[in-house]
Amino acid sequence: MTPNAIYLKDYSPPDFHIDSVELHIDLSPENTVVTSRLSMRRSVGTVHQALVLDGQALTLKTIALDGRPLEPQEFTLDPEHLIIHQVPDIFVLTTQTVTQPSQNTALEGLYMSNGVFCTQCEAEGFRRITYFLDRPDVMASYTATLTADKQAYPVLLANGNLIAAGDADNGRHWATWHDPFKKPCYLFALVAGQLAYLEDFFTTASARRVTLRIYTSAANLNKCDHAMLALKQAMRWDEEAFGREYDLDILMLVAIDDFNMGAMENKGLNVFNSSCILVRPDTATDSDYERVQSIIGHEYFHNWTGNRITCRDWFQLSLKEGLTVFRDQEFSASMVSKAVKRIADVRALRTHQFAEDSGPMAHPVRPDSYIEINNFYTMTVYNKGAELIRMMQTLLGVDGFRRGMDLYFERHDGQAVTTDDFVCSMEDANGVDFSQFRRWYTQAGTPLVRVSGEYNESARTYQLRMKQSCLPTPGQPAKAPLHIPIELSLLAANGRALPLQLADETASVGETRVLELRSADETVCFVNVPERPIPSLLRKFSAPVKLDADYSDDDLAFLLAHDSDEFNRWDAGQQLAVRVLFTLVADVQANRTLSISNSFIEAFKRTLTKPETDKLFVAHSLTLPSEAYLAELLVQINIDALLAARHYACAAIAQHFRTDLLEVYESNRSSEPYAYNATAMGKRGLKNLCLYYLMHVDDAAVRKMCVAQANHADNMTDAISALAALVNANCSERDEALAQFYHTWQHDSLVMDKWLSLQANSQAEDALERVKALIEQPVFDFRKPNKVRALIGGFCFGNLRGFHKANGEGYEFLAEQVLRLDPINPQIAARLLSALSHWRKFDTARQALMTAQIERIVRSPSLSKDSFEIASKTLSS
Repeated sequence: MTPNAIYLKDYSPPDFHIDSVELHIDLSPENTVVTSRLSMRRSVGTVHQALVLDGQALTLKTIALDGRPLEPQEFTLDPEHLIIHQVPDIFVLTTQTVTQPSQNTALEGLYMSNGVFCTQCEAEGFRRITYFLDRPDVMASYTATLTADKQAYPVLLANGNLIAAGDADNGRHWATWHDPFKKPCYLFALVAGQLAYLEDFFTTASARRVTLRIYTSAANLNKCDHAMLALKQAMRWDEEAFGREYDLDILMLVAIDDFNMGAMENKGLNVFNSSCILVRPDTATDSDYERVQSIIGHEYFHNWTGNRITCRDWFQLSLKEGLTVFRDQEFSASMVSKAVKRIADVRALRTHQFAEDSGPMAHPVRPDSYIEINNFYTMTVYNKGAELIRMMQTLLGVDGFRRGMDLYFERHDGQAVTTDDFVCSMEDANGVDFSQFRRWYTQAGTPLVRVSGEYNESARTYQLRMKQSCLPTPGQPAKAPLHIPIELSLLAANGRALPLQLADETASVGETRVLELRSADETVCFVNVPERPIPSLLRKFSAPVKLDADYSDDDLAFLLAHDSDEFNRWDAGQQLAVRVLFTLVADVQANRTLSISNSFIEAFKRTLTKPETDKLFVAHSLTLPSEAYLAELLVQINIDALLAARHYACAAIAQHFRTDLLEVYESNRSSEPYAYNATAMGKRGLKNLCLYYLMHVDDAAVRKMCVAQANHADNMTDAISALAALVNANCSERDEALAQFYHTWQHDSLVMDKWLSLQANSQAEDALERVKALIEQPVFDFRKPNKVRALIGGFCFGNLRGFHKANGEGYEFLAEQVLRLDPINPQIAARLLSALSHWRKFDTARQALMTAQIERIVRSPSLSKDSFEIASKTLSS
């Protein structure tokens, strides 16, 4: 049977409300007994008499209404619901259900991870714990009493503050937690097991002392210091940047090995994938440190943007996620490097979200419909949603945006609201009209903005013409113009910004300004312009659009050398590199001799050898656009030509600059202990980029250098960087280094994930055979999402060469793994499927091979809603 879609237009308020929830949860791996006492009332104006509760994979033992047991004819059970035919206007419903955490491989609701009880209730997991109105606009206060064997599960945690605890009979004990703040059930959490904790304290701006604890296994406590520091930094930053103070007596973070997501913001009890908490210099890379800092901040910031104010319905998911991504991006930028953080965020957006916007799963930031909500935890909802928030800040200014945020918190604290409520707060606080801006929430697709400039020397004017358009997306064939902020400057020949004065203004208003593009075609005229300028457009990436400006190669080289906006300097270099690479692609296809232009070589050399304080920025500037990003830019992908072109470019850089690369490598080596800061990260990043390029030519001396770094590095950043460069080479050193790494780290699960990912991403011919062999080894486990993401996801998303082999082996491999994984964990299986979503962009032969595998998946009996939605939409695109 085809699953039914759920539509935003069909939303209606709940027929019933739940004022308070009392849970007694008797924990057992095989049969956990949940006694639920719900104080309920009928909504005013409700016409439906029956009470319909959600429930999945539950065994109902008892049910009582106001203390009276119900007769079988008074209620109906089906696999998804408990329906009570008649209830009074105000009542107490008590149910007792049984669930089996040890058998819950989907990791939704209550499950077990390495002997630890854990919950994941977002989006609709609470219905796997007890019968409930499982929707975010039903908010209640919760009191939860947990009971468990004291020896096996000495730590019992839930939301809120601990109010009582004690011992029970038969070697069991109990703990009662109360959360005074009303919340939807998706924010409920419990954790129970043998856990140790790192403790610290934080004093809030109002002088309250909050206890901070990070729970993990005793063996991993020495990997929690960075997470604790990041948490305290996030708490202080939110007080200073947004005036938001933490509100409970204790804040607990728990590291769990098996988790479908990165982390979950449950009130007072944040549950994290262990990869997002546990770092130490010898086991984690700079990227891991950055990720931990960002995700710690993200989940903490949810306390206000997600918990205190939550979503009315799941179509409003970006209300909390887009806003909180923006907040965590701003926090992370303040911790390391604003320019580098912006570059990293835009790189991810352009590579992944732009591709999502042009594929079969394209959807607005506020979707209109879904079959399975888990499929809409997407880059569009999160990262494009964050860009919408950033555009509002750009349009209103930092102070105006803060006024809007303050009004939003004041107006909606304790409520379940919509994205429109958020935009209204921005409007009302600043006296503006964002009616047109709202289209960003309802229209899918990435806009294209074409810009051309014309200078009139005699009139001293410069006209800038801007045209916007957007391609059709599924269900939206026609697009209306959007409200797009274009931040710009005009640069003189000496690189300095010129004063900006429009034709209808009496004086200059500065050297940088934000133009508001609202129509399909607009022209603005700047006056008193003394020379032909080079426009610096879309500074700081002021809108999530594709920019097509009439820049010559010389213009781009000028911007790369002179633009005061670091993002635009980086972007100018990327545009130059794209032009070079696409020329190489055309040459490969035409079987012409390959070469790289002298202008690109000169620009690369200037950047490589020019003294620069921010070496992390230099490393980003010298990194070529990825194959995935280049593929996103192409209407039709010749994958073989694309891979050959980029490999040639890397090898040419290695050959042209061998001496320079070796010198930069040596000058950035350090004997100092590992430090997580911009300076140290910049040195490591630049040094390891040089090694990456050098390994693109067959050079025994470089291989020896690479092996030495892999085997003797005192930090994981350097070790993994060397292995990542070495793993692509067909040489004996590769296998020896991989074996040595395994021998050293085989007992550390998170480090083994890196080892799996390295081999999944290998550009060597035998990559797929290695991946298939690794699946059968004890180091891999289909029930562990981190392993699946590292090995199968690493190959299908990260290894374009291996995955897109002309014989279709990669596509067949993916289909086999999806069908094997779907009955175990549908969420993870569905996410793997998106590797096939852009099948129409490939050659005819590959299209046929891909669609054959998608059809195979769609035809599979008992396919989950998660996988069916992705596969069917991909096939019909």
